[in-house]
Amino acid sequence: MLIATPKAALRPVTRPGAAPLLITKSRATFLLVASTLMLSAAPAEADPPPVDCNDIKNTYDGNICAERDFDKADAKLNNIYKKVLEHTAKSGDEKPWDAKSWEAAIRASQRAWVAFRDADCKDAVPMEWSGGTGTTVAVLGCMTEKTKQRTDDLAERYGIE
Repeated sequence: MLIATPKAALRPVTRPGAAPLLITKSRATFLLVASTLMLSAAPAEADPPPVDCNDIKNTYDGNICAERDFDKADAKLNNIYKKVLEHTAKSGDEKPWDAKSWEAAIRASQRAWVAFRDADCKDAVPMEWSGGTGTTVAVLGCMTEKTKQRTDDLAERYGIE
């Protein structure tokens, strides 16, 4: 235990079974600064090298590129889905074909579609790969393709570009 006094007076610090240790304020400050510097000097993890998706060299690269492809497809689907909801908000007749009911049906449909995509791609596809190194790329590839199909389906159905 470190004990420092305002007047930098010596004060014994004792540990059970040990001789008293004298800590001054300046010594305590030095120890605090030194330990802070030692902790901050710990080597930081280096950023992984950039991945060129036109030149995939290993499983890691494949996984990164497959994730990028999925993220792009998912962003496009989210954009189209938002436009579909805007379209339905302006459309509709009387119940049960009103805008609110239409939006609820679209939302339920999308939730069911996501559940199907995830069950097929995340549950069934890994079985085909027996957990091998290509599993992640296969799962993400499946999700990307289904997401692109869903995007195209919604865009075509509602005339959205």
